[in-house]
Amino acid sequence: MTKRKANTGTKVTLKEAKKAIRMKPDGWRRLTLSNMGITIFPQCIFKLTNMDELDLSRNHIQKIPESIGKLSSLRWLDLHSNKLESVPESIGKLVGLTYLNLCNNRLTSSGLPATLASLSNLTSLNLGLNKLDALLPTMVPQESLQELGLFDNLFTSLPDTVKALHILTRVNMKRNPLKVEADGEMETEKSDEEDGVYLVHESRLCSVCLKICKDPGGKHLRDCVREKLEEKRSYTGLITPNSVAAVNQDVWRVKNLEHYQSFKSNI
Repeated sequence: MTKRKANTGTKVTLKEAKKAIRMKPDGWRRLTLSNMGITIFPQCIFKLTNMDELDLSRNHIQKIPESIGKLSSLRWLDLHSNKLESVPESIGKLVGLTYLNLCNNRLTSSGLPATLASLSNLTSLNLGLNKLDALLPTMVPQESLQELGLFDNLFTSLPDTVKALHILTRVNMKRNPLKVEADGEMETEKSDEEDGVYLVHESRLCSVCLKICKDPGGKHLRDCVREKLEEKRSYTGLITPNSVAAVNQDVWRVKNLEHYQSFKSNI
C-alpha cells in the first residue's frame, strides 16, 4: 500500500513504481506518478533502468536531486506544475531527452543550469509559467530545439537566444510584459490575449513576404504570417491542458481522489 504522511506527502515504493510502468504503442515505457501529492523526488525511481518516459507532474516536488543524471534511458521528462525553484546541473547528462516540460514551477533565470545546452537531442522545451526574465545562449541546445515555450514569464523583450536557434519552428511568448520602442522611450506593448511571438519557416511565407522579411513591421508580412499560423496553430507540448494559465495552478495540485484510488487498485 502507498504510504501517506501528513508532512512528507505520498511515498512511492519500488514495487509500486515498477507496477505503474506502462508500455506505449510506440514501444516506449512510461512511468506516470502524476497528481499524487508527492513532495520529495522518489528515490526508488533511480533503481529503474528501463524507463523511457517519466511523468511526475502536478505534485509538490521542490527539488530535483543531482542523481537525476543517472536516468540515462529517459527520452521524455514531465515535471510541470510542481514547486521547483532550480534545476540541477546533472540534468545535462540526460542526453537522450527529446522532450522536457518544466512549465508552471517557480524557476528563475538563475535557477536554470547552462548544462541544458548539453541536451543535444532535445526538440521541445517548455519553460512557461515561471519567473524567467532572461535566457542565456548557453542555456538551451541550439542545434536540435524546434519548440520553445516561454509564455507567462517576465521577459520584456525577445531573448537573443531565440534568434540564434537555427531550426526553431515554434516559440510561444504570450503574456509576457514585452516592451516596444515608441518615440525613443520604452513602453509596454498593448495587444490582445491572442497575440504572441511566433516563428514561421520561410517556406510558409509568400514571395512578397520573403522580399520584405527584414521589415517585420510591414502590415502585409504581419497579415500573411497570421494567416499561415491560423491554418494550423498547434504547439504540441507548448500549450496543453496541463500547462496553460487558463486554470489556476493551485487547482491542478488538488489531490485527485479518483486518480489516486485508481492507482492503488492497479498495484
